[in-house]
Amino acid sequence: MLFAQLPDDLFRPLASPSRGFNAALLLHLHRRVMGASPDPVRKADLLTAIGDFSADWALSAQSDDEPVPTDPVERRSALYRRLTEAGWLTERRERYVPVVDFDPEARLLLEELSRMERGQTRSYGAAILDVLGSLESAIANPGERSEALGNAARAAHAFLGHVRGLAGAMRKIEERILHERDLRAAYRLYFEDFVARHLISDYRTLHTRFNPFRFRSAIVREAGLALRDALLIRALAEATLREGRAADLAAAERAVRADLAGILAIFEGLDRHLDAVDAVVARMERRIAAAIRYGDRPDSGGIERAAAALRAVGVARAAPDVAPAISLLRPPLGAAHLSTPRGRRAPIAVAPLPDAARDPEIEALISEKDAFRRRTTVTPETMAAFIDRHLGPDGTLRGSEIAVADVDAFVVFQRLREIDVLFEGELAGHYAVARTGARLANGWLDCPDFVIRRRSAERRA
Repeated sequence: MLFAQLPDDLFRPLASPSRGFNAALLLHLHRRVMGASPDPVRKADLLTAIGDFSADWALSAQSDDEPVPTDPVERRSALYRRLTEAGWLTERRERYVPVVDFDPEARLLLEELSRMERGQTRSYGAAILDVLGSLESAIANPGERSEALGNAARAAHAFLGHVRGLAGAMRKIEERILHERDLRAAYRLYFEDFVARHLISDYRTLHTRFNPFRFRSAIVREAGLALRDALLIRALAEATLREGRAADLAAAERAVRADLAGILAIFEGLDRHLDAVDAVVARMERRIAAAIRYGDRPDSGGIERAAAALRAVGVARAAPDVAPAISLLRPPLGAAHLSTPRGRRAPIAVAPLPDAARDPEIEALISEKDAFRRRTTVTPETMAAFIDRHLGPDGTLRGSEIAVADVDAFVVFQRLREIDVLFEGELAGHYAVARTGARLANGWLDCPDFVIRRRSAERRA
């Protein structure tokens, strides 16, 4: 729980009448005074920074429980005590020198407040490339970079949270603009709060060929393939368990599958959130364009004056010497010059992929390749079956006595001398191999002779 970790009076400075000054002071200390320093700040230096900041700030209201003195020295001490008693600052001594630092939990909260104060502008392209790069890194090297999968999942959820909150923040600004009677204030809200603060920095690129969402299909593809790859999930889970981020292998596998499924669900269902953002942006642009177009004060007497001027020209005896206002070098204004609202993006037509007819020759070639791979691949089962077929009654088998009749037998025969180390020693508990010092030559291979013995059941136990 958040409030179980934070001090009880932490929010008192942010709820007092002088909360604007207190918040600005905390952000100033976080960014300028204590943010870049890895060591605590001396108390004297911090008091000086508080005094310099408060000297440039006119306090319009005082705190409820403790008024701020007018004397600069007493004022900075009072402000320091306010932040220390509330739990924002902690004081200790290092070699008899008093130093001050932010409370660890309060620092985390202050970082979030600082991020909110800076605004919600976010780059789609950077966020998507961050997820794609971390996901590809984890898939390419699951044994060493399994943490990258967690980073990709966290970046995807953070990006989804930003997109989900973006439409709501835009609607809030829209309501403020609609209730604003001053046009200049409404324009300021639109361009400063809506465009510069909440609108995505590379929003315009979503409608170009450099659309950052061109990487979204790669994320969906990589996450989907990884979810169907049991060996990759096992490798990522083993690395997660080895690095101490899971209690057991089953929990690690569940965490890996949850991260991959979360990334896949986020980027597959992102269109609904983007449609909501597009709807708000299009509606705001139409309303601002209409306000600018009809923002001039209407002249109710303009029509009557124009009609009177035309009647005066009509009853004149001589034609007036008026220069023509139409130029053939400049085309007249028409429908092409009218402002039109941006239309919605047309949905992408989905067409089923045709079923391609399989070439029987290609299928036969694939079958032959699979058969060749099975024949030339030595497995523990094929090696154990070969030895059992040739073992004598006493449970021994001499290499020079084995008749190699074909290529299949030769493939297994050439690996028999390594039976104690093959397949991570899987067969070493069933068979033992010993060198005799002689050589064998059977027309297929010339190598040192060897003897294979079956281990007894008691010895294996």
